[in-house]
Amino acid sequence: MRLDIHLTEADLARALRDDARAGLTATPKTLPPKWFYDAYGSELFERITELPEYYPTRAERAALTTHAAEIAETTGAKSLVELGSGSSDKTRLLLDALHRHGTLARFVPLDVSEPALRAAATAIDADYPDLDVHAIAGDFTRHLDEIPAGDGRLVVFLGGTIGNFEPAERARFLHDLRAVLHPGEWFLLGTDLVKDEATLVAAYDDSAGVTAEFNRNVLRVLNRQLGADFDPESFAHVALWDAKEEWIEMRLRALRPMRVRVTGLDLDVSFAEGEELYTEISAKFRRDGIAAELTTAGFEPARWWTDPAGRFGVTLAQAS
Repeated sequence: MRLDIHLTEADLARALRDDARAGLTATPKTLPPKWFYDAYGSELFERITELPEYYPTRAERAALTTHAAEIAETTGAKSLVELGSGSSDKTRLLLDALHRHGTLARFVPLDVSEPALRAAATAIDADYPDLDVHAIAGDFTRHLDEIPAGDGRLVVFLGGTIGNFEPAERARFLHDLRAVLHPGEWFLLGTDLVKDEATLVAAYDDSAGVTAEFNRNVLRVLNRQLGADFDPESFAHVALWDAKEEWIEMRLRALRPMRVRVTGLDLDVSFAEGEELYTEISAKFRRDGIAAELTTAGFEPARWWTDPAGRFGVTLAQAS
């Protein structure tokens, strides 16, 4: 197994300081969702994926389980590249299908968390001994050009993570990804679909309060990493459906007036009672909209699948 590190702990610490300073001094206040995912946040998210209200993980896995063999046959991929790989759990469905198809030679997981990446890549390396595993510790918004060159690549971006980008960010990401692929190479994209408001809100505001704990965890990250003195329990978790933008917004609402000291930034931040800190958007998609965005970026949509209930979409597109 090979591990290339393009994003160090020092890089992440600097990025957190920059994002926190910019977001906490903005109007409205914001923090990027990537800072949810320290070890505790990652554990919470794994719990979220098992909640009855949180359908996206199960729905995407169902679509991949049904169509992995077709993906392997259509692409004949020699290299499987996974962006934001995490534990690479669902990716094993594709690894197995491509392995059976007889074309796969390399697996390239890319993730910001070097420890999690190392653990996942080591497990894949052990379970697929004939596969060349080349892991990359990096940010998929900055390090796409570090993906190993070669023809026959299939890049996968699963979990609906692309929904965390605002439209301009999505367009830039898709354009940058197309720029590193050769004509004829493949991109597999997982997207949560627009559905009724009650189902969407429940997925981000579960009855057990796990998502609320996950949302507030970003404050604990700031406390630990930047010496802040946030009281997470003084913020209420809020999940709202924006029908115009067709996305879920997650926010943290101050339950009382407070002044927070962020020692690592030499910054004092005031919150009025009821003031909201924006922490995440999760855009939902329609088939024609996904196809249009991919086409604009230089991809040709080739296949479209959903889970049996039509809740989650998986698009296979080819670099044109």
